[in-house]
Amino acid sequence: MQRLTKFFSEIAREMRKVSWPHRREMTRYTITVLSTVAIVAVFFAVIDLGISKLIRLILE
Repeated sequence: MQRLTKFFSEIAREMRKVSWPHRREMTRYTITVLSTVAIVAVFFAVIDLGISKLIRLILE
């Protein structure tokens, strides 16, 4: 039990050393991630549609 207590106290000590982002930074990071995911999703959707049409043309 003592090892477990020591483990969690070390975790707490390390978490105090972490530099957490401020609210404004976190908002900016979140917007960046969501917009990047949306752009990549649209890109792959367009590529998928193009390949599908190409395969349909070849098979017809």
